[in-house]
Amino acid sequence: MSDNQHFGGATGIGSLPGGDVREAVKTVTGTFEDFPFLPELPGRGPGADMLGRTAGMLVELYARVEPSGWRLGDRPGRDTKRARGWLVEDLDALEEFTQGYEGPLKVQAAGPWTLAAGLELRNGEAALSDPGATRDLTASLAEGLRLHLAELRRRVPGAQVVLQLDEPSLTAVLLGRVRSASGYRTHRAVDRQVVEAALRDIVAVHEGGPVAVHSCAPDVPFALLRRAGVAAVSFDFALLTERDDDAIGEAVEGGIRLFAGVVPGTDGPLSDPAGSVMGVRTLWRRLGLHPGLLADAVTVTPSCGLAGASPEYARRVLAHCARAARSLADNPE
Repeated sequence: MSDNQHFGGATGIGSLPGGDVREAVKTVTGTFEDFPFLPELPGRGPGADMLGRTAGMLVELYARVEPSGWRLGDRPGRDTKRARGWLVEDLDALEEFTQGYEGPLKVQAAGPWTLAAGLELRNGEAALSDPGATRDLTASLAEGLRLHLAELRRRVPGAQVVLQLDEPSLTAVLLGRVRSASGYRTHRAVDRQVVEAALRDIVAVHEGGPVAVHSCAPDVPFALLRRAGVAAVSFDFALLTERDDDAIGEAVEGGIRLFAGVVPGTDGPLSDPAGSVMGVRTLWRRLGLHPGLLADAVTVTPSCGLAGASPEYARRVLAHCARAARSLADNPE
């Protein structure tokens, strides 16, 4: 568990409702004193969404909004400028509320495969349809993330930056389930070694720093992510099946931290904090893992982003995750 000094007991996934970034950062830094994250506010519009925000980070590749979604183009337009402007605003707010902070700090960006599945080429097909375009996109993302991480370290010098790659499309890419532009067919499954190599290239950008991969889709490829060198896997705990047990057990034994998404991301009743992590304790017993390792191996999170939640519920969920993590640390049995 070499990287555990880089993680706290609870954090958020990334997106929050609303459009006031100072308010969002204040809430996050106040709730997660030992593992804050840079919130994303997609409610502000195109460019604040996961794809647009990450497209704004690309180097020498630009994207603009078309009726069908984000499309790669030759030069930066107003959509790129808007995405970059919001990111600067977000970093300003983060810098303001993390003065003197030392410890883990998480930032999120779309991973290479979700980007390739979500960004269109000029012909309207996903970049995923063209292996050369996908390689260029991965290289551009790597360079953009390198600059972004350097900027973060400059603004929050005491932070141990954790980079989270959002990969909701990863399973669909591996299984050949990403739909073509017409919707009548799907793109061919991408070879697992190619998928792994691209992820490894992005992990290498964060020299020695931990990289987490988040997916709230079923069938998260734990073994592939471990081979790609990620330090943590973030997932919706409710979607696990006993089929995942072996892969999870091997991941934990290999030093991978689990970001267990145990609190629903959309409005509804919340159980007590201890109840929220009961499933994690059950999984631990089923895997025959030492209860004393629980707090060292698990970070408690919402099941997915909170952009679709009400602001009041989102605040309650974040506080609930922090309390659930304390319950797990205090009573691992």
